[in-house]
Amino acid sequence: MNAIIKQIEKGKPFFEKISRNIYLGAIRDGFLTAMPAILFSSIFIMIAAIPEVFGVTLPEAFSTWLWKVYGYSMGIVGLLVAATTARCLAGSINRRLEDGKNINEVSVMLASIAGFFMLSVEQIDGGFASDFMGTKGLLASFVAAFLTVNVYKFCIKRDITIRMPKEVPGTISQMFRDVIPFSFAVFGAVLIDLLFRNVFQGSFANTAITALQPLFTAADGYLGIAIIWGAMALFWFVGVHGPSIVEPAIAAIIYANVETNLMLFQNGEQASKVLTVGMGNFVGTMGGTGATLVVPFLFLLFARSKQLKAVGKASFVPVIFAVNEPLLFAAPIILNPYFFIPFLLAPIVNVWIFKFFVDVLSMNSFMYVLPWATPAPIGLVLGTGVSVMAIVLALVLIAVDSVIYLPFIKAYDAVLIEEESKNTQLEATEAAGIETMQDAGTAVVEALAEDTIEKIGDGKRVLVLCAGAGTSAMLANALEEGAKETGANIQAQAGAYGSHYDIMKNFDLIVLAPQVNSYLTDIQKDAEKVGVKVVATKGAEYIKLTRDPKGAVDFVLAEI
Repeated sequence: MNAIIKQIEKGKPFFEKISRNIYLGAIRDGFLTAMPAILFSSIFIMIAAIPEVFGVTLPEAFSTWLWKVYGYSMGIVGLLVAATTARCLAGSINRRLEDGKNINEVSVMLASIAGFFMLSVEQIDGGFASDFMGTKGLLASFVAAFLTVNVYKFCIKRDITIRMPKEVPGTISQMFRDVIPFSFAVFGAVLIDLLFRNVFQGSFANTAITALQPLFTAADGYLGIAIIWGAMALFWFVGVHGPSIVEPAIAAIIYANVETNLMLFQNGEQASKVLTVGMGNFVGTMGGTGATLVVPFLFLLFARSKQLKAVGKASFVPVIFAVNEPLLFAAPIILNPYFFIPFLLAPIVNVWIFKFFVDVLSMNSFMYVLPWATPAPIGLVLGTGVSVMAIVLALVLIAVDSVIYLPFIKAYDAVLIEEESKNTQLEATEAAGIETMQDAGTAVVEALAEDTIEKIGDGKRVLVLCAGAGTSAMLANALEEGAKETGANIQAQAGAYGSHYDIMKNFDLIVLAPQVNSYLTDIQKDAEKVGVKVVATKGAEYIKLTRDPKGAVDFVLAEI
């Protein structure tokens, strides 16, 4: 097993390179930026649809209003993502361009929206059709964004622009500088539209989703979903944030299928599309990547080693809300041969069971998008429309995951018990010497700490970054608590990597959580421009800091 893991670990640099790809990052960050609109719309559609499950019919006018809110939020998500993806990609490219040559991110958003309309929207009498303005048009969103930003990049690097005299106000001058790249970008989308309409007799959006339907169908099968969620777990097992690599590649279909399922349900049919964002959040990654929801509880119930008992106690609350990094790095599960098989097997078995319930037992698949941090059993029940079958499925998944993980937990626990037994005598022998050293050093340490706190009396700000602002909040909270205990003038804030570029200049130190360590080189280049220091943390080190507020403050003071 160790040999297999070593071979897999050799691929880590390649996986990290993929995770840093600016196009995948733009899709990921574009979706994160548009997520408030998606979640907002889902609230209204759940209010409209769930009462019908219990035989309650809402007043027609009220129901129509709820559907209107949904239509003008989720129904235009393709348009929104075209803009947000273009902005995120432009930001990434700007950080790589030489000083003085920057893409206007607002102009890029407008051009991408116009390009999206060219690629996806059909003209009808008195207006235009909205069929592909929502999730069905996401492929067109990505193409419009990528085309637009690269046209702008081409023009700016070669100074293909309209220059105005320096006496002209900056806003007007910028407008003229953007005319040529804007025109080229939108006209490029026009040409693509003409090509597809003449060759394939339809818009790009319609043609693309029709052509890729066999691939989407295959991905919706047992093999496809096993590869997708097995790959996420495999990447995470070697320390690379798996969802950052896999989810951008399937983003278009997992959101489109949610809308398709809802339409099927509203037409009295089964919501049968399995490959959805909900299946990922609440089935495949139940409790976090690796389907680890049950693991902390198994540690508490069955483990006898002090280490696993402590990890279970510290991690069960975060894991309930799908923040499983405390578990992954403290157990540890990452790169631990004992957990390789269950970490990959549990998510695969989960999605297979879910597909069986949908295909064979005719349970509805996910029709609503809920926040990823919703506890998995609740998200599973609500997202599929509230049914007895969904409740049964949640219980089955918990039982199956427990059976998968338990033998490996017991094997690892036995090893830890033996190690802890051997260390007991050593700890007793060293205790006296350590106590003497601590007494002698306490005054010196306290004096140094007070001196350091005085030096940063003007206040320092720390930004902690992780993949989704869940793990980072744990360290940020520890720093705030530690600052109160020690009197250090430190303020801490949690954030998600990708949404930090506009605010990083407001901080003195940026701390990267382990799952975003692969971005260290990239963010250091950005931080140097604004005079901010960046430090990366390792798994066990990070988890220790989240549990030791005073130690977290000492860590930050040392880095500052």
